[in-house]
Amino acid sequence: MTEMRLTLRLDANGTPLLGHGKIKLLEQIGRTGSISAAARAMGMSYRRAWLLVEAMNTAFTRPLVSAKPGGGGGAGLSAEGETVLRLYRQIEDAARDATRAPLETLAAMCSPPP
Repeated sequence: MTEMRLTLRLDANGTPLLGHGKIKLLEQIGRTGSISAAARAMGMSYRRAWLLVEAMNTAFTRPLVSAKPGGGGGAGLSAEGETVLRLYRQIEDAARDATRAPLETLAAMCSPPP
Protein backbone atom coordinates (compact mmCIF):
# COMPACT_ATOMS: atom_id res chain seq x y z
CA MET A 1 0.00 0.00 0.00
CA THR A 2 1.17 3.50 -0.74
CA GLU A 3 2.35 5.47 2.26
CA MET A 4 0.65 8.83 2.39
CA ARG A 5 1.18 11.72 4.76
CA LEU A 6 -0.50 15.06 5.16
CA THR A 7 1.63 18.18 5.40
CA LEU A 8 0.35 21.64 6.16
CA ARG A 9 1.45 25.08 5.12
CA LEU A 10 -0.18 28.02 6.79
CA ASP A 11 -0.31 31.31 4.90
CA ALA A 12 -1.07 34.74 6.30
CA ASN A 13 -1.78 37.85 4.29
CA GLY A 14 -0.98 35.99 1.08
CA THR A 15 2.49 34.82 2.12
CA PRO A 16 3.75 31.53 3.59
CA LEU A 17 3.79 31.70 7.38
CA LEU A 18 4.55 28.20 8.68
CA GLY A 19 5.13 24.79 7.19
CA HIS A 20 6.82 21.57 8.19
CA GLY A 21 10.32 22.94 7.42
CA LYS A 22 10.01 26.02 9.61
CA ILE A 23 8.39 23.97 12.36
CA LYS A 24 11.23 21.43 12.26
CA LEU A 25 13.70 24.31 12.47
CA LEU A 26 11.94 25.69 15.55
CA GLU A 27 12.00 22.22 17.13
CA GLN A 28 15.73 21.86 16.42
CA ILE A 29 16.48 25.30 17.86
CA GLY A 30 14.54 24.30 20.97
CA ARG A 31 16.52 21.05 21.24
CA THR A 32 19.98 22.40 20.44
CA GLY A 33 19.81 25.93 21.81
CA SER A 34 21.49 27.21 18.67
CA ILE A 35 20.48 28.32 15.19
CA SER A 36 23.75 27.02 13.72
CA ALA A 37 23.42 23.63 15.43
CA ALA A 38 19.79 23.40 14.29
CA ALA A 39 20.86 24.22 10.72
CA ARG A 40 23.57 21.54 10.81
CA ALA A 41 21.11 18.96 12.17
CA MET A 42 18.79 19.72 9.25
CA GLY A 43 21.50 19.82 6.60
CA MET A 44 20.94 23.48 5.75
CA SER A 45 23.22 26.47 5.74
CA TYR A 46 23.33 28.82 8.69
CA ARG A 47 22.31 31.66 6.38
CA ARG A 48 19.20 29.80 5.23
CA ALA A 49 18.25 29.00 8.82
CA TRP A 50 18.85 32.60 9.89
CA LEU A 51 16.68 33.91 7.03
CA LEU A 52 13.86 31.54 8.02
CA VAL A 53 14.13 32.61 11.67
CA GLU A 54 14.13 36.26 10.64
CA ALA A 55 11.04 35.71 8.46
CA MET A 56 9.19 34.00 11.32
CA ASN A 57 10.22 36.64 13.86
CA THR A 58 8.99 39.37 11.52
CA ALA A 59 5.71 37.62 10.71
CA PHE A 60 4.59 37.46 14.34
CA THR A 61 3.98 40.29 16.79
CA ARG A 62 6.65 38.85 19.10
CA PRO A 63 9.80 36.95 18.10
CA LEU A 64 9.58 33.15 18.06
CA VAL A 65 13.34 32.74 18.46
CA SER A 66 15.44 34.92 20.72
CA ALA A 67 19.09 35.15 21.68
CA LYS A 68 19.95 33.59 25.01
CA PRO A 69 20.80 36.19 27.62
CA GLY A 70 24.27 36.39 29.11
CA GLY A 71 26.41 37.00 26.05
CA GLY A 72 27.43 33.35 25.67
CA GLY A 73 25.72 32.99 22.33
CA GLY A 74 23.03 30.60 21.39
CA ALA A 75 19.34 30.97 20.81
CA GLY A 76 16.14 29.49 22.07
CA LEU A 77 12.43 29.55 21.57
CA SER A 78 10.58 32.39 23.21
CA ALA A 79 7.33 31.71 25.03
CA GLU A 80 5.61 32.83 21.82
CA GLY A 81 7.71 30.37 19.81
CA GLU A 82 6.77 27.49 22.11
CA THR A 83 3.10 28.44 21.81
CA VAL A 84 3.25 28.67 18.01
CA LEU A 85 4.96 25.27 17.84
CA ARG A 86 2.32 23.69 20.10
CA LEU A 87 -0.57 25.25 18.15
CA TYR A 88 0.83 24.15 14.80
CA ARG A 89 1.15 20.56 16.06
CA GLN A 90 -2.45 20.71 17.37
CA ILE A 91 -3.69 21.91 13.96
CA GLU A 92 -1.67 19.19 12.27
CA ASP A 93 -3.10 16.48 14.54
CA ALA A 94 -6.67 17.71 14.00
CA ALA A 95 -6.20 17.82 10.23
CA ARG A 96 -4.69 14.32 10.22
CA ASP A 97 -7.60 12.96 12.26
CA ALA A 98 -10.18 14.68 10.05
CA THR A 99 -8.65 13.36 6.82
CA ARG A 100 -7.62 9.84 7.85
CA ALA A 101 -10.38 7.94 5.99
CA PRO A 102 -10.18 9.89 2.70
CA LEU A 103 -6.37 9.65 2.73
CA GLU A 104 -6.55 5.88 3.25
CA THR A 105 -8.96 5.60 0.31
CA LEU A 106 -6.73 7.78 -1.86
CA ALA A 107 -3.63 5.80 -0.87
CA ALA A 108 -5.37 2.55 -1.84
CA MET A 109 -6.05 4.04 -5.28
CA CYS A 110 -2.35 4.81 -5.92
CA SER A 111 0.03 2.55 -7.77
CA PRO A 112 2.31 0.55 -5.48
CA PRO A 113 5.77 2.01 -4.85
CA PRO A 114 8.54 0.76 -7.15
